[in-house]
Amino acid sequence: MKNKEVAEIFRKVAALLEIKGDNPYRIRAYQRAAQNIEALTVELEELAAQGKLERIPGIGKDLAQKIKEILETGTLEKYEELKREIPPELLKFLEIPGFGPKKAKVVYETLGIKTIEELEKACKEHRLSQLPGFGPKTEENILKGIRLLKQKKGRLPLGLVLPWAEEIVSLLKKRSPVDRIDIAGSIRRRRETVKDIDILVTSKDPLKVMEVFVSLPMVEEVLLKGETKSSVRLRYEGIQVDLRVVDPVCYGAALAYFTGSKAHNIRIRELGVQRGLKINEYGIFRGQERIGGQEEEEVFEAVGLPWIPPELREDRGEIEAAQAGRLPRLVEYDEVIGDAHVHSKWSDGSSSIEEIAAFARKLGLKWVGICDHSQGLKVAGGLPIEKIGEKKEAIRNFNKRSKDVKLLCGTEVDILADGSLDYPDEVLKEFDLVIASIHSGFKQDEQTLTERIVSAMKNPFVHCIGHPTGRLLGEREPYPVNIERLIKVAAETKTALEINAYYKRLDLNDIHSRAAKEAGVKLLIGTDAHIVDQMSYLHLGVAVARRGWCERDDILNTLDYKEFLNHLREITAWKLKARS
Repeated sequence: MKNKEVAEIFRKVAALLEIKGDNPYRIRAYQRAAQNIEALTVELEELAAQGKLERIPGIGKDLAQKIKEILETGTLEKYEELKREIPPELLKFLEIPGFGPKKAKVVYETLGIKTIEELEKACKEHRLSQLPGFGPKTEENILKGIRLLKQKKGRLPLGLVLPWAEEIVSLLKKRSPVDRIDIAGSIRRRRETVKDIDILVTSKDPLKVMEVFVSLPMVEEVLLKGETKSSVRLRYEGIQVDLRVVDPVCYGAALAYFTGSKAHNIRIRELGVQRGLKINEYGIFRGQERIGGQEEEEVFEAVGLPWIPPELREDRGEIEAAQAGRLPRLVEYDEVIGDAHVHSKWSDGSSSIEEIAAFARKLGLKWVGICDHSQGLKVAGGLPIEKIGEKKEAIRNFNKRSKDVKLLCGTEVDILADGSLDYPDEVLKEFDLVIASIHSGFKQDEQTLTERIVSAMKNPFVHCIGHPTGRLLGEREPYPVNIERLIKVAAETKTALEINAYYKRLDLNDIHSRAAKEAGVKLLIGTDAHIVDQMSYLHLGVAVARRGWCERDDILNTLDYKEFLNHLREITAWKLKARS
């Protein structure tokens, strides 16, 4: 039984309990367990065999026993019992924006409605407006939510949404009297996908701020306009933006609260309760007295913790690490001084090496790996062997002229279906940097795909594996590889794994990046840029590294040009020695 499947059962149990109006603490326990199981970098079967299930955050004796039950039987009696009480179709109601479990329960128990289709029909026939607590507006909102659900307006890639949020912030700063302003929510935590945009401000003239906000050019629909909160839907993918104006005395507490995550906030509030404090978006209170909350740091200080970076606030052990003084010093964005994976006109890139270097200079970078596709990838204009010498000479001449930005002559060599590489060793050894990637055969079974990559890692001239799971957010699931084995072999062969920073990839993801770090594997960030503007995505890769608890020494892009070259040569020398 895979971790994801166990997590899904726990998540469904939580949803069914919520529909029943069960104890909220029990519901949160299942939700937190599902989240932490999904974030594990080892298999539950392994932990169960070692008697270590209770070491998982949020897993006590009772839930550990339930995990064992699922592992042994493939299901959970509690889940089956709940399914007998509530039709599983009812779970779909919780997917409707604005239609919560309490109303779902009323609709189910009073009208016997069990499907979204029946719910839609009942709203159109105005049968819901006859229920206590319901009305024409409720029906209208439910129908709107159903339409949105049908349009499959789900989570969008961070790299798509972040620029929209930053544009809104920029316009509000220019056009309205804001004093402080921050993007909050999952964007501030740099989650790889985003459901909506949360913005927090302070202002001496809230009404003016709201007037400007609802009139912004990208707004398609105003959902709510008030003095302290307004909500709009953007033309861009219909994403919702919530803007809140808060009192300056509680801005820090509000920023912490609306940054989340929900699970992290619950832990903070629990720590506050233990100290006789109440912590919420309005501040830090002892009884009726507000004792802090103007700055975010005060929230953490109140519960005896150092400030925790937003990227870590997922209740994945950051509270315990902070309590023990073991929070990592996360790699800083400005410590990353190189982009390891850029395509040029030597294959399917749109820019010359000079143009790439110029853009790198604008970004403040010190080096770039020019890693064009290898010969076999014809669709990507793969570089034939006879042209490699010309590319190498062009980069050598550029480096002689350039006083600041340096280039590496690299390749993104294709890992072929049989595990061999698209260039022979005598060609690979001529490159400064070799990234090996899979671009075909995604439908092979897990063992075959895994062994293809393992074979590449064992090659002495391969320095890094590119986009190791091959996923494209919202477009393509990861191909079936045993990521635990890849990380293990990467550690054994001293091969780096890429955090591909292209906004649709972010591959490795944060969970796998953390697992790699813990295994001693070095990570290499590359944008996979095919046009120079895409090099701007480098910060998304750094965000993944930060969410993966990575520090400066975990990321090869923090090395300067000569240090990085020396590292690559040392790895090749070590592999050649190990081979002999």
